[in-house]
Amino acid sequence: SCGAGVGEHGWDIPSFTWEVRANDRNYHMQFKKKFAFCLTKKKYAGNAIKTAKYNIFTFLPLNLYEQFHRMANVYFVFVILLQTFPEISTLPWYTLLFPLSCLLTIRGLRDLIDDIGRHQSDRNINSRPCEILSGKSFCWQKWRDICVGDIVRLRKESFVPADMLLLCSSEPSSLCYVETADIDGETNLKFRQALLVTHQELVSEEIMAAFDGEVTCEEPNSRMHSFTGTLEWRGETYSLDSEKILLRGCKIRNTDVCYGLVIYAGFDSKIMRNCGKIKRKKTKLDRMMDRLVIIIFLVLLVTSLGLAVASGFWARMFQEKHSYLSALYKRTTPAQQAFFNFWGFTILLSIIIPMSMYITFEFIYLVNSFFINWDLEMYYAVKDIPAKARSTSLNDQLGQIEYIFSDKTGTLTQNVMSFKKCCINGTIYGDLWRRQRNYYFPYAFLYSESARRDSDPVLREFLRLLALCHTVMVEEKDQLVYQAASPDEEALVLAARNLGYVFLARTQDTITISELGVKRTYKVLAMLDFNSDRKRMSVLVRDPQGTIRLYTKGADTVILERLQRRGPNETFTEMALDRFAEETLRTLCLASKEVSEVEYSVWSRRHREASILLQDRARELDKLYEEMEQNLQLLGATAIEDKLQDGVPETIQLLKLGNIKVWVLTGDKQETAMNIGYACKLLTDDMEILEEKEIRSQPCVLSPKDKILHTGEVLKEKGWLWQRLACCRATGSQEQGSLVEKAFVDLATSCQAVICCRVTPKQKALIVELVKKHKKAITLAIGDGANDVNMIKTADIGVGISGLEGMQAVQCSDYALAQFSYLQRLLLVHGRWAYLRICKFLRYFFYKTFAGLMAQVWFAFHSGFTAQPLYEGWFLALYNIFYTAYPVLSVGLLEQDVSAKKSLEFPELYVIGQQDELFNYRVFGITLLHGVSTSLASFYIALWAFEDHVGSKVVGDYESFAVTVATSALLSVLVEFILDTKFWTALSFLMVTASLLLFCFFSFLTQSIDAFRIAPAIFRFPGEITRGSPWPGLGVSYLVGLAHSPDLSISLQKIRLKAKREPEPSVELRAHVPHGSFHRRSSYAFSHQEGYAGLITRGDSLRARTTRRTAPGLLHPETTPALLDPQTATLLPQAHYSTSELLKYSDAKPAVGLGGGYSPSPLLTPSCAGGQAAPAARRPSSCFPTASRSTGQSQPPSPCRAGSGPRGFHMHQPNRSDSRGIILKYPLLSEGGPMYV
Repeated sequence: SCGAGVGEHGWDIPSFTWEVRANDRNYHMQFKKKFAFCLTKKKYAGNAIKTAKYNIFTFLPLNLYEQFHRMANVYFVFVILLQTFPEISTLPWYTLLFPLSCLLTIRGLRDLIDDIGRHQSDRNINSRPCEILSGKSFCWQKWRDICVGDIVRLRKESFVPADMLLLCSSEPSSLCYVETADIDGETNLKFRQALLVTHQELVSEEIMAAFDGEVTCEEPNSRMHSFTGTLEWRGETYSLDSEKILLRGCKIRNTDVCYGLVIYAGFDSKIMRNCGKIKRKKTKLDRMMDRLVIIIFLVLLVTSLGLAVASGFWARMFQEKHSYLSALYKRTTPAQQAFFNFWGFTILLSIIIPMSMYITFEFIYLVNSFFINWDLEMYYAVKDIPAKARSTSLNDQLGQIEYIFSDKTGTLTQNVMSFKKCCINGTIYGDLWRRQRNYYFPYAFLYSESARRDSDPVLREFLRLLALCHTVMVEEKDQLVYQAASPDEEALVLAARNLGYVFLARTQDTITISELGVKRTYKVLAMLDFNSDRKRMSVLVRDPQGTIRLYTKGADTVILERLQRRGPNETFTEMALDRFAEETLRTLCLASKEVSEVEYSVWSRRHREASILLQDRARELDKLYEEMEQNLQLLGATAIEDKLQDGVPETIQLLKLGNIKVWVLTGDKQETAMNIGYACKLLTDDMEILEEKEIRSQPCVLSPKDKILHTGEVLKEKGWLWQRLACCRATGSQEQGSLVEKAFVDLATSCQAVICCRVTPKQKALIVELVKKHKKAITLAIGDGANDVNMIKTADIGVGISGLEGMQAVQCSDYALAQFSYLQRLLLVHGRWAYLRICKFLRYFFYKTFAGLMAQVWFAFHSGFTAQPLYEGWFLALYNIFYTAYPVLSVGLLEQDVSAKKSLEFPELYVIGQQDELFNYRVFGITLLHGVSTSLASFYIALWAFEDHVGSKVVGDYESFAVTVATSALLSVLVEFILDTKFWTALSFLMVTASLLLFCFFSFLTQSIDAFRIAPAIFRFPGEITRGSPWPGLGVSYLVGLAHSPDLSISLQKIRLKAKREPEPSVELRAHVPHGSFHRRSSYAFSHQEGYAGLITRGDSLRARTTRRTAPGLLHPETTPALLDPQTATLLPQAHYSTSELLKYSDAKPAVGLGGGYSPSPLLTPSCAGGQAAPAARRPSSCFPTASRSTGQSQPPSPCRAGSGPRGFHMHQPNRSDSRGIILKYPLLSEGGPMYV
């Protein structure tokens, strides 16, 4: 189900029946609720959590119940029960019970070890210390001791133990800053604010102990971003929302102390509601094996029934023909004899499904897991983190993945913003950078002399805007520490600081900055905050000279249309934006204007009036903001890189070539998700981007917006998918729910890439479930935070990214990796090899079983259908344990078709696993026929060789015949192994040799005269190994050649064809370089809905202003690093460098300044005028392609001399491939409100 509440897809209607009384545990203890039959439990859960599956009492019965979901285990128990009847038993029942017990014990121990790890994790979490109000003071207790209604004191850097209502904090206006990295991987701060009444009244522990407020809110649910309730206290009612709730798993930051009232505890908390249940995962081959066991068992029963009926008829004919033997058959009738023979044949043929196969199975899985753990190519040396196979039974499924569902933050990205380039007044700067506090800054334009002399006022305005127009909080410790609502803002402010414009302090109505060492204080007149609709923010300030200026930054689409004029600089900036977009950088436009006193006074009066409106306040303020943000002057543009993890684009490209579709599921906004989609090459400019805002409720009617865009052109022919989706959505009835799901999955899976935005953890799991349900596809989910746990549990394979702050994803995953890029090796190498090995193991095991044991059926036709065993009992017992086990084990452990290097070079080889080509019902049928044909040849050639002859040296007895058939069957199986093995190692050779030696050794022991004398009932084939005759040897040799002549000829033919085939050209993987892109990615795609401007202007976030010292290390003119001309120290813009100048400064000395010790290299760029191409690929302005805004098409670039044109720009239009990407946005899944896809 994709929804809850009213209808399968209707919206949840919360019921406000959850009542919480502060400091009153007895009140909550009295409530009970039913959970099974007539059983009841406490309505208000305790705070202890239990994610483990078993306890000391439930482990044995529950684990056995789970294991007997495997049909093979049920089959083995059935055979053991048959063996307990002496009349039909062929072996003692305990000889079969022992290997079954070993198999169950091995799997049980594996499950027990996994569950012990979960118990330890639960114990560590439940034992975390916290301060709980007990009586009139706070005392230290454990998390598990917290109850609903308790008041808890939290300190800085501590985790929130339960979902709590924030009562007050040590910050101004009881703000509390939290970090949700442990929940969603986001490292930027989010703020929560207490009610004014609790902030003002709850000022001491005694008052808190007397606090008796009552919270009424919605029942526990999984909606992470919503909360609705009320607080009743002292006869007044106050409304509560999600901005006043601290969620379990958040970390308190920048707040010394805060107090909270526990609303939801333990499994009632929102993060635990999103975690989902532990599901037992079975591979595709496992499920197929269950079906094959049933099929084989039915075939076995039919065969036994046919042979039993034949035995009945044969006994009747024999008794009629040989009446003189009637005394021997007085107590049995032909019907009775047929009945007993039926069960005898059933037991005799039951070893066609041997237990040794499943035991070997487990060993192969275990060793292949060790290969993953030992792979140095997946070892992350920086943090000393190896790859870890936490599950040992899913390796082969790694070779069959069709869909990958990935989280964004912390999985694809490092959540580190890198300020790469900028364009100021028609000049592009960038490329030279250095690292400072995990952020990267370009140093090609450091502290230019022109800016210091005011000869370039636009440059100074640009840097001043970066230092003034933001909502960053500053804290002075040993150095300035910035805390921002998003990593974008922090990167911009830090970039300004490193370029000499340092943000020092903020009060409710002032901002103090240092401009190249000169401290200046600006009066803040108004802050026009960012939100997702405006896509921009502005600050209105009065500078020390009394001039009023408006500084604005935002997405290029909203800034460019508000400019006063469009000149050459604006045109060049647009081309620079296009160039930045091609490099998948996130862009911002910066603009400003001067505001007259008269204009400001009129606007200010209207602004105050709109600020106190009770109705339509937000709409009126937006109108005023719109009026002010007109006639702007463009200063330039910034380009920020949301730093990806190493190798992410290359990994996604390889996975695509392997026919694996990658979906990104993120809680971020659409703009942010699109930026990352382009950056990691999941989306490319030659894709058709399907961006659907909404689907109308009218049946089969599409609005003008509901069209598919292809670089600005409407493609009407693909509208049928939207038509179908709209029709299904329009009905809205519960009966049509599955049609909506099916239509969505059909639409999404027809695209090459899908990005789902603003999804909750529960919705991530629902999307994975949708694809599994409707496409029957093998899925993999990869994430790093607690919000990915449900998705990881739901997917067929769950991969956790380790080494980051949140480890919940790793603890619930099947495989743990340190980097997303290791996924390519995990799937394309280890996954494909594991699938190949398991499939060849199964094929070979079934073949050797049928080839060796089906001769028993043919023998029945010549033994009166009496269920007499053909082979010696010891041969049957040792055939699957010693004689043929080792070669098949070496196949399962070491077989390769190509090397690891070739597996990555040709990812298309991965497709065979997705299409189940190596083991399916057809392959099993062929293996069955192959084994049956081998057994027929083994039996009947030996039978022909042992025809009746006259002579003293003729060997024609039963024992000799049995040994000959057994030997020929064994040699046939070993020759098949030799012909079928592609990757020979010393171990492979050793295994074949060991099999032959063990056969000779055990045959000598079990068929010796001495052994017969000791135990004649056990060793029944005395002296057979020492008898000599040319016929058996001749029969065996002829038999092996005949049985394998098809395989041998096919193998020789393959070798002959391979020798004739010409060498194939090598395949070179090239990254796609988009041409003439106009898909700009704005970095104004913050993860929060709105900024902190309201808090700042109200003064809620600010302490009383204190006198601040200049932070050590601040830059002053006399210590400004030179850039980079030793003679003039002037800034050389990128487009003005010549080749000689670049070479001249190639050995620049260390610059003096913040941090010191930095030795930049010069910016290398081609020069169009000089006609020479410099070593780097940076393009001057004259090499930019011009563009038509109306058509969105790229025009040919300006002519450059031969050899000087930039790489990546071509005169022809790029070829459009048939690839598609999709970004949908409409409420599909109703869990927790609309999910925008």
